[in-house]
Amino acid sequence: MKPAQPAKSASLPSSGKSRKPRVPVATPAADSPARLRQSRLKNLTLRQLRLFEAVASHLNYSRAAEQMSVSQPAVSMQLQQLESDLGLQLLVKQGKKVSLSQVGEEMLRQTRRILNQVQIAEEVVTAFHETSGSSGGLLHVGVVPTAHYFAPKLLMGFAENWPGVKFKLTVDRRDAILAMLQDHQLDVAIAGYPPSEADLEAETFAQHPHCIVAAADHPLARKRKISWDALKDEPFIFREPNSATRQFFEHLLQAQSLQVKVSMELSGNETIKHAVMAGMGISFLSAHTFQIELEAARMAVLHLEGMPKMLDWCFLQRRDSLLSGVNGAFKRFVLEQGAHFAQCRL
Repeated sequence: MKPAQPAKSASLPSSGKSRKPRVPVATPAADSPARLRQSRLKNLTLRQLRLFEAVASHLNYSRAAEQMSVSQPAVSMQLQQLESDLGLQLLVKQGKKVSLSQVGEEMLRQTRRILNQVQIAEEVVTAFHETSGSSGGLLHVGVVPTAHYFAPKLLMGFAENWPGVKFKLTVDRRDAILAMLQDHQLDVAIAGYPPSEADLEAETFAQHPHCIVAAADHPLARKRKISWDALKDEPFIFREPNSATRQFFEHLLQAQSLQVKVSMELSGNETIKHAVMAGMGISFLSAHTFQIELEAARMAVLHLEGMPKMLDWCFLQRRDSLLSGVNGAFKRFVLEQGAHFAQCRL
C-alpha cells in the first residue's frame, strides 16, 4: 500500500508578481486601556453635563432639578449613568449632604469650559444668522475697569468699519480677565501692562496716563510746579489693597522715598472720585476715569514734577489662537486706531 500523500492546497494562477504577506491590524482588546479610553465618553451628552453642573454648583439634587425643570429622580438617574460611563464617583453623598470628590471637582472645571464653549458657539451662530454671515459675527471682548471708560467708543468706531458686528463686553478685574481669556471664555482682551502668563501675548497700542487729582478748589490746584514733598501732609485716598492702581502708586512713592498720610481706603474709581470732589482728600487715578469731571471743572490734575506717569494699553490674545474674521479685523483696528480712542485730556 502506498503511503498517503499530503493534500495539495488550491492555488490561484500566478500572475508573475510576488505578493506581500498581509500584516494583521492590531485592534485593542475589549477591556484594554485604549478601548476603555475610547468608550468612556462616547455616550456623553450635553444634557448630562448640564445636569452635573447644576448639581455640582448647588450641591443639592432638588435645586438642580428645579433649575433644569426636570424631576429629581431623572437627575439622579442621569448622574448615575454618567458615573457608570466614567467608572468614577463624581458626587459623594453623606446623609442629605452632597459634596464633590476630587475627580468631581476637576470634572466640574472641564464641564464649565465645555458648556461655555457651546454657549459661545451658539452666540456665534445666532450672530451669523442675524447678519446673514456678511461682515458681521460676534466679538466678545474683556476689558479691565479702567478701559471701560473708552471701550464703548472703540467698539463703535470698529462697528463703522465692520457693519453687522455684535458685541459682548465683559468688564472685570485684571486677574479675572486674564483667567477668562486663558479659559477661552473671551475672544480677546484689553488690559494694562503685558501679562506674565506664558500662554498669552500682548501688543501695545496706546499709552495710559495716571495723575494725582484733587477737588477743583484745592489750594494745590492753582500751582503749576509742585514738588513731591508738598504732598507729605496731604490726606490721601487709596484704592483697596491688591488694586493694580494702588500697587503702581506705592511703587512711585517708594521711588520718591516718600511716605504719605492715608486718610481712607475705598473700592472703585467712582467712589474715589466722589470723595475727592467732596474735599475728603487727594488721590492717584487713571486719567481715563475723570475726563467728565475735568471737563465740568469739578476736579483738577495736580502738576507734579515728572507727572503724569505712563503705563501701556495692550491688546491681549491667546498664543495658540490665530485671529481671523471679526476677531482679526478688530485686532488690526485696535493696533492701528486704538490710540485715537484712548486719548485723554490732561
